[in-house]
Amino acid sequence: QVQLVESGGGLVQAGGSLRLSCAASGRSLSYYTMGWFRQAPGKEREFVAAISWSGGRIRYADSVKGRLTISRDNAKNAVYLQMNSLKSEDTAVYYCAAKQTTVATTVFTLTSQYDYWGQGTQVTVSS
Repeated sequence: QVQLVESGGGLVQAGGSLRLSCAASGRSLSYYTMGWFRQAPGKEREFVAAISWSGGRIRYADSVKGRLTISRDNAKNAVYLQMNSLKSEDTAVYYCAAKQTTVATTVFTLTSQYDYWGQGTQVTVSS
């Protein structure tokens, strides 16, 4: 079992920045693809970014390209989401997710593909 805990959310003005962290326990994340998703009120959970366990492959949703950056530190068993130039439409609960895989460059973009989820952290962007 993998336990994931997100942190770093909060209230920020439009144009500002936040850095989300996802700390894992229970198992090493070394062989897990990691993803960030978000869910706004009344909407379905949507893909934001994903990183392969090698760190060599990354994917982003079109809506966040150039503004959000996913990274990982396997030695610290953690994944991060640096969020810059935030917009009001980025307001949502952000979740990190993990999926074990044997392929170093695999990334997943569907919620159904992930096995473990954190409890989420709220990000609110005021305009």
